[in-house]
Amino acid sequence: MERIRDYRVVIIGSGPAGCTAALYLSRANIKAVVLEGLQPGGQLTITTDVENFPGFPEGILGPKLMDLMRTQAEKFGAEFRVEQVVSVERDGRSFVVVTEDREYACDAVIVASGASAMQIGLESEKELQGFGVSYCATCDGFFFKGKEIVVVGGGDSAMEEATFLTKFASKVTIVHRRKEMRASKIMIQRAEENPKIEFVFDTVVEDVLGSKDKGVTGLRLRNVETGATRELATQGLFVAIGHTPNTKPFAGLLEMDDKGYIINKSGSTYTNIEGIFACGDVADHVYRQAVTAAGTGCMAALDCERWLSHHE
Repeated sequence: MERIRDYRVVIIGSGPAGCTAALYLSRANIKAVVLEGLQPGGQLTITTDVENFPGFPEGILGPKLMDLMRTQAEKFGAEFRVEQVVSVERDGRSFVVVTEDREYACDAVIVASGASAMQIGLESEKELQGFGVSYCATCDGFFFKGKEIVVVGGGDSAMEEATFLTKFASKVTIVHRRKEMRASKIMIQRAEENPKIEFVFDTVVEDVLGSKDKGVTGLRLRNVETGATRELATQGLFVAIGHTPNTKPFAGLLEMDDKGYIINKSGSTYTNIEGIFACGDVADHVYRQAVTAAGTGCMAALDCERWLSHHE
């Protein structure tokens, strides 16, 4: 397999965190390559309007925002390659980042591989992502003012998202596949006491109805006990069944929590391995916003630059 030794730093992931890290490193005259993975641009590429990223008072399309971030990093010399990372290995004091096509020998690694929202797994769900189907209430709740929407899930995230969405929606229906929620008692209580929230138990979503022109118009629901199906009119679907951090290539190397998120040293982007830094959603299961990912991307680049200078 071809081994490339052209870059001091390999950045894994090309979302807001990875692009910001690439920008800062390139401006510091540190040669870096961004390995974009299977979803270049990250989760923002499946988002339509982004209205909460500073500097865009009229809002901006998610894919356009990522194009601008990439272009800005490339302007200062960062390089981007559409390659999927398989593993990261230590090579003495250096590292080898292995992709499906080649190996990259480097002095430091920045992990910005993000996290993927868990999906129901429907073709119609995938088709209507960004057109009424969302995985982030904080990002998209504003677009559902006065509308009736559905939240799928039974954990704390689902309760939190549903409660937040009542600030905008006229009605929120929580659909859960079991008889009981697995959320904490206090989160369930808050949802139950909210007059805008209703519950549907023992039920799964079989199909998302609508089109890209009209958006989501309804759901086909199936009761798991009786098998009976029915249609529920709604203008939005928020899937809140969890996120999966994209950390498989780093298993056994980097320290992670019980959910698979990389653990950073307090107040920094340092991991348990000297020379490897983590930023963005791959190390953040709390905020998961584009602006916080970009901020930690900046932190990772600065931490990495200082570490390289100290070890030269």
